[in-house]
Amino acid sequence: MQQDKPLRIIHCFRSPVGGIFRHIRDLVIEHSKAGHQIGLLFDNNTGGEHEERLIRELMPYLALGIVRMPIQRSITPGDVAALIRSYKEIKSLKPDVLHGHGAKGGAIARLIGSVLRVNRYRVARLYTPHGGTLHYSGRSPVGWVAHSLDRFLERFTDSLVFVCDFERRTYEEKLGKPRVPWSMVYNGISEPEFVPVPAQSDSVDFLYVGMLRDLKGPDVFVEAFAATERAVGRPLLALIVGDGPDREKYQEQILEAGLGNRVGMLPPMPAREAFRTSRILVVPSRAEAMPYIVLEALAAGKTLIATRVGGIPEVLGTESQALAQPNDAADLARIMTAALADPDWHRKNMPESDAFRLKFSSVTMARQIIDLYRSLIG
Repeated sequence: MQQDKPLRIIHCFRSPVGGIFRHIRDLVIEHSKAGHQIGLLFDNNTGGEHEERLIRELMPYLALGIVRMPIQRSITPGDVAALIRSYKEIKSLKPDVLHGHGAKGGAIARLIGSVLRVNRYRVARLYTPHGGTLHYSGRSPVGWVAHSLDRFLERFTDSLVFVCDFERRTYEEKLGKPRVPWSMVYNGISEPEFVPVPAQSDSVDFLYVGMLRDLKGPDVFVEAFAATERAVGRPLLALIVGDGPDREKYQEQILEAGLGNRVGMLPPMPAREAFRTSRILVVPSRAEAMPYIVLEALAAGKTLIATRVGGIPEVLGTESQALAQPNDAADLARIMTAALADPDWHRKNMPESDAFRLKFSSVTMARQIIDLYRSLIG
């Protein structure tokens, strides 16, 4: 039957880091195990040793291989060369589906898919923003250009895919109601990740895991940690795990606050390895779409404190006492203090495990996405 035919799927994106890459890796593994043939196209100048290891681990699932080339974050004349090369590479792989992730990946998938359509080649063209350009204000020149381009590219799109309702609402607020079909499919995580990760004997009080850039709020975390120490009246310990463009700035902040011997910094590592270092994870972001670290932490049985941004309230519940106001270190410290003071705080404020597992499984995510692909091809 046509419905049972394996699909040839190519995911296009710019940077092999963070939540976008995690989302794509989960889809690749689940769809490959179901018999589909998958390929990736992305930038060759981003990511470090951690990402290169993840790419190597993914290779057995990539029947269509990997295409890497320079893809800049901003719009540059080099984008033309990238599009030409992408077209040649993608055409030779004869995909049934081109799924673009993030602004640059979305542009590549939709423009190249449309050129293939002109040449009478049937291919489904999908776009998942993953936050991306939606973080920009439409009042800024960069935001206006980014939103205008995304809106223009709708005409070359078969379906938009949002990873949470917040992302859909933000798209409508900043770009307008979609003029093409759209679906909402929550990020999901794999079965092994639903095994609890206990904290080790020498664990710290609070943990931050993620990119070291202001959008993710490590500076807010450090400020809130200092305020929590003052509130509980004793020294505490914290750990920051990750890397990014603002790493040195946060190191200076820690030293200037006199926290150098109580707030440590480690390079990126697998999330579940980092979870062993603490019972409580703090996600102090100023903006998010649907961050994987939230799902990973809850699946691992961690106590989670986060800011009320993006799709996080869709996971914890809109009235959750674990949610702080974004960019508000005092409010974040208030919750961190409460979590330390109440031994029953985790049970009172974390989602029920069975319902959470049913909603945010990678198996569920992959099935919904493949059903969408087939509906577009059909």
